[in-house]
Amino acid sequence: MTHIIELPFAYRFDEAISRLSLDPLNSVDLANQIVRVPLDHSIITVKSIGSHREPKFILTGIESDEQLQRILSIFHFDRSLDAVHAHFIKTNLKDLFLKFEGTPIITDFSLYENIIKSIIHQQLNLSFARTLTTRFVQTFGEQIDGVWIYPTADKIAKLEVDTLRGMQFSTRKAEYIIGISKAIATEELKLNTFVNETDETIMKKLTSYRGIGPWTAESFLLFGLGRENLFPLGDIGLQNSLKQMWNMEKKPSKEEIIIHFESWSPYLSYASLYLWRNIE
Repeated sequence: MTHIIELPFAYRFDEAISRLSLDPLNSVDLANQIVRVPLDHSIITVKSIGSHREPKFILTGIESDEQLQRILSIFHFDRSLDAVHAHFIKTNLKDLFLKFEGTPIITDFSLYENIIKSIIHQQLNLSFARTLTTRFVQTFGEQIDGVWIYPTADKIAKLEVDTLRGMQFSTRKAEYIIGISKAIATEELKLNTFVNETDETIMKKLTSYRGIGPWTAESFLLFGLGRENLFPLGDIGLQNSLKQMWNMEKKPSKEEIIIHFESWSPYLSYASLYLWRNIE
């Protein structure tokens, strides 16, 4: 089924998919402004046929209303960015928001993918983290029509630690990935139920599991659920972006960043995103 979507607000699809393209597992065609999204073992194509000021998209391959709603949510088609822009042009991040006006938060394609990817990326340089994630997905996941799909929690829950150790995972990280997968496979941990819970409740529940610290839980809230008021203070990329933007000799401390939260709220997640884009 094909759907035509027109948005009544500025939207920078080019900026959004440029960030998506940094992950080699995502199927992104920058030249033709196309993203191919795996959902429920089918591939949905999102193609831009509009402009920044008059955004318009063709969605193909959608088989249900539920899939349509998922795509609208993933790509931030279902809520305007106008209020975010109006908010930040009154702050010290004005220039940043003029530069990247209309850049949406695009969430990961599945909550399990988000958790596993975050655990793999913990304390690794970005290049090796992406290599390891790609190796993991291409070994245990599947490919449909050229698009890679993350493996299921059920499949990973049955692995032995030594299997992941042989792929250059540390023992501890292998234990974390298998342990979290077991919790999800047995429905002890139900990621989908978090949709209607508060950030604080989700943080508390997730960080009770080995391998999920504040950074991973915040990443889940921001890029898993698309929550709008998250700023991962421990993220080095954000610290470096602020250092560059504020012309500081060293990275700002957490205290130096937090004093701006009052003026940036309730849209801290967009401040995070735009700062990442600025340094990327």
